[in-house]
Amino acid sequence: MGGFPSFNVLDKRGIDPLLKSISAEVKTPDRQVVGILVDANDNPAARWRAIRDRLPDVALPDKPEAKGTIIEADRRIGVWLMPDNERPGELEDFVIAMIPDDDPIWPQALRYIEEIDPRYREFADGKQQRAALHAWLATRKDPGLMGTAIQAGYLRTDGALCREFVEWLRRLFG
Repeated sequence: MGGFPSFNVLDKRGIDPLLKSISAEVKTPDRQVVGILVDANDNPAARWRAIRDRLPDVALPDKPEAKGTIIEADRRIGVWLMPDNERPGELEDFVIAMIPDDDPIWPQALRYIEEIDPRYREFADGKQQRAALHAWLATRKDPGLMGTAIQAGYLRTDGALCREFVEWLRRLFG
């Protein structure tokens, strides 16, 4: 997808640690750009408010911009709510959108998860899509991580959502 800006990733290991640290991260001296990437989960509006509440000095809009929010303040600040800044969901929903439409294994992974007796499911209610994605990933030559599947070419990076996300990254860090 062309040249790509470089940036460092700080994994905060969950929304609570991220929210606790967000103000300090934005105020870190010599930091020119801060990108915030979080799952919208079940309530994108509540997640957006939680981020806005931690950044009272930043003029974030009332709701996220559809193609990713970027604010020019003392430094550039960007926010992306997975999967698409509008719908409930998470990173896995974004990755599911990258599975080729004609992939023969995806429908089988969905059926596999659906057919597990609920008494034996150890994943949370509402996380069937996430479980199906990991079942699908388990069928790859090198099963496992989503990033590996992207690098191996198992996932499409030319879909509209992926292009919008990459464009947001370029606008933010470029």
